[in-house]
Amino acid sequence: MATIAGLDLGKRKFFNADISLALGVVVILGVMILPLPPAILDMLFAINITFSVLILFVALYSVKPLDFSAFPSVLLVATLFRLSLNIASTRAILQNGKEGPAAAGHVIKAFGSFVVGGNYLIGIIIFLIFVLINFIVISKGAGRIAEVAARFTLDAMPGKQMAIDADLNAGIIDEPTAQSRRREIQQESDFFGAMDGASKFVRGDAIAGLIITAINIIGGLILGVMFYNMGIGNAAETFTSLTIGDGLVSQIPSIIISIAAGIVITKAGAQNRLGVDLGIQLFGNPPALMLASGTLFVFALVPGMPKVTFMILSIVIGILGWQSLEKGKRQARRAETREVEQQAVDATTESSDDIAELLPIDTLGLELGYALIPLVDSEQDGELLERVKAIRRQIALDLGFIVPPVHIKDNLQLEPGAYSLTIKGIEVGKGEMMMDHYLAMQAGEVDMEIDGLATTEPAFGLPAIWISDDDQENAQIAGYTVVDIPTVISTHVTEIIKSHAHEFLGRQETQKLLDKVAENEPKLIEELVPDLLGLGIIQRVLQNLLKENVSIRDMNTILETLADTAQYTKQPEILGEHVRESLARNITRQYQNEEGVLPVMTMDQEIENKLAESVQDTGQGSYLGIDPESAERIMIAIENGIEGFTMFNYQPVILCSPMIRIHLKKLMERSIPNLVVLSHNEIITDIKIESLGTIGFDEQG
Repeated sequence: MATIAGLDLGKRKFFNADISLALGVVVILGVMILPLPPAILDMLFAINITFSVLILFVALYSVKPLDFSAFPSVLLVATLFRLSLNIASTRAILQNGKEGPAAAGHVIKAFGSFVVGGNYLIGIIIFLIFVLINFIVISKGAGRIAEVAARFTLDAMPGKQMAIDADLNAGIIDEPTAQSRRREIQQESDFFGAMDGASKFVRGDAIAGLIITAINIIGGLILGVMFYNMGIGNAAETFTSLTIGDGLVSQIPSIIISIAAGIVITKAGAQNRLGVDLGIQLFGNPPALMLASGTLFVFALVPGMPKVTFMILSIVIGILGWQSLEKGKRQARRAETREVEQQAVDATTESSDDIAELLPIDTLGLELGYALIPLVDSEQDGELLERVKAIRRQIALDLGFIVPPVHIKDNLQLEPGAYSLTIKGIEVGKGEMMMDHYLAMQAGEVDMEIDGLATTEPAFGLPAIWISDDDQENAQIAGYTVVDIPTVISTHVTEIIKSHAHEFLGRQETQKLLDKVAENEPKLIEELVPDLLGLGIIQRVLQNLLKENVSIRDMNTILETLADTAQYTKQPEILGEHVRESLARNITRQYQNEEGVLPVMTMDQEIENKLAESVQDTGQGSYLGIDPESAERIMIAIENGIEGFTMFNYQPVILCSPMIRIHLKKLMERSIPNLVVLSHNEIITDIKIESLGTIGFDEQG
């Protein structure tokens, strides 16, 4: 079905392509038979010229011959249309020639007078030249190309079919692709076969045009002298002028379509549109352009030649050649750069036996500026390596799993005293140290101020100052907490690992934890995995615990709880809440003060009810569907309420109902990421709780 601009013309109510084509053929036949007034002839000649120009530009902008596969049929219709116009114009010239130059319309008059300068002898010569160009040069060449292309395409079909079958059998292409390629080969063969025959239309049209012109001139002379009482000179001038105009207005579209036929046929093997290929191949050869420029310059020096014209052309071609040469140099430099880079890659590949070990991204990395390198050099009493090892051991005890090794390396792009902490290649923390100095921080009230360079402690963002070695003792006496550079960096590493611990627990690490439990509790693992829970759900539960700094060291309790709860739900968040209740003793112990008291702030009943009403259960999980205004009010109330903790140097702890705990934590995660939210079920019975107040909407002040 024919389409234009993506529309299916065959299905349109008022514009059916098949009916339109049939009507067009009927019109062509009618033009042959019926006498037409000059105005209609003018319109039809204009349509003929428009049609031929359109065909030419479609041919120019097609990439391969099959892009214009309808061209043989178009060529037939265009030839019939042109011949029907010749018949109609001949009738008009012979019947109305006595009326003067406008007897067959203004188009023929224009070509017969303006184009040929009003001299019918000149018109005859120009017309004969057009016919010879079309008949001997263009149409004959296009016909020969079509003949050879049809023969070669037909001969190549078996080999192409075998190549497609071989690719299909080898699995390189699938069956739909193979069928598409077979159809394309068949269409290509049919196209060139049709073009071989259609090219004969062009040659026949040229011959017919020459014969029709002769008939018009001879018939016009006879009619003018014998029937219209015209003098032989007047008859010759009138009918010759009209006939030549008619011949030219027919031959020019014929030549245009012949050119289009040649362009379409010669596109076999092309990869781009004709203009693109010409630009690349014709103007992409600097030596040829330079030689052409020099030749034109020599022509400009020949006596009698138009010097200015040849000089301008020489300069233009020379500029094009110079631009092409510079473009080639730039491409050569880029190619050389790529080659050098490739050689470097190849050399590295050849010199490394374990290249595969370099591909994975470091899970946890510490990059140091060159001034900090002595901190990891044992020969220079560097102690940072040992501290990092101790950190991994301590975190394994605190959180219950082994974090990945910290890959320490130098980075010359950093400032000399700077360092960068990365997780999977992405920076998550950084700091800048002042060598041979100590970091002094105010732990509370100080007796006196110490002079130093103000800075910010990188792990917690606290204000601090850099002091020299000489001021260290004075700062400690004054009440400052003084730490050295390795301690600053190791503290930052510890906090980064703790805050991102859930990112280090993948499926592989989870499986290792399960395997460790299976050594002593095989039945527990057999019951839980994979019958009740998959590895991925267990991983998500453990990640949620680590995200809130809950240790997963007691894996037996965690897995026992999961085995009991998984019979009722598979949602990781609900499973995690039940696990937290089982780990209540471990959780509450983290936030007790030195006297064993758990300082908390409780939630006002109005806020708890608002949050509970906003919890939406989807079956796959639950979320907090609270309106933005209420959410903002709750967040402001909590932020204002926990300011009371700072007076007692306590970590903020919020106590709420189990139903809203996880949603309240998520709500406050961005504004107060270290906020601790506990539910009533996570508080053991034998612990002493100290309430510091109740958070309500009145906290917004």
